[in-house]
Amino acid sequence: MTDYAVALEAAWLVRDVSAVDDAIGVAVSEAGKRLNSAGKSYVDVSVGATSCPACGEAFEAAFVTAETALVGLILELDIFNAESTDHATRIAKKEIGGALRQVPLAVLAVEAVEESDTV
Repeated sequence: MTDYAVALEAAWLVRDVSAVDDAIGVAVSEAGKRLNSAGKSYVDVSVGATSCPACGEAFEAAFVTAETALVGLILELDIFNAESTDHATRIAKKEIGGALRQVPLAVLAVEAVEESDTV
């Protein structure tokens, strides 16, 4: 059995905002509250990044139009004693998906965690 670090991307919808910074703040806050209330305080929430199609430069994954925003969030957690990367992915999706119902999730990365020799 191996430990894995799993990163999932979530599409978070925020209504009644006019600025990207406000949308990001609301999205991170709402996701954190829902995860914490479900006992999932071990999930790290951050804003994702996307690339400009014209120049390729990275920017925060948030888009606001008509006072509605779509914010891309990164949800990271450690999965312990999984049989494989697929198993770790299924566990992560179940853990987060249960707390964030009706929020689209996609797998960004799954990496095996090196065991440390510290006791």
